[in-house]
Amino acid sequence: MKRYCLALDLHDDPKMIAEYEHWHKPGNDRPGIKQSIRDAGITNMEIYRIGARLFMIMDTNETFSFERKAAMDAANELVQDWEEFVGQFQKPVPGAKSGEKWALMNKVFQL
Repeated sequence: MKRYCLALDLHDDPKMIAEYEHWHKPGNDRPGIKQSIRDAGITNMEIYRIGARLFMIMDTNETFSFERKAAMDAANELVQDWEEFVGQFQKPVPGAKSGEKWALMNKVFQL
């Protein structure tokens, strides 16, 4: 298992943040999205929020790679529709690479 941590910002608008959270609550997810995440080799995913900043923890199996997931997502109309929808709420964190949505974080400490 490998763990990745990523960050993303939301537009700092309480109504938009509330709507974003609404679409991530159990029962409000779009069909096929969770399965596409699992099919990419992600075994667990958690997203946390403070203010307008999101923090994602992804645990993956040996089949996962960011390149493979990107190719799978590009070929999946459901994922493309979802990404376009949630994109209205999101913006890159300061320091993100050009075109990068979720920015990969570097581990700086482990106990």
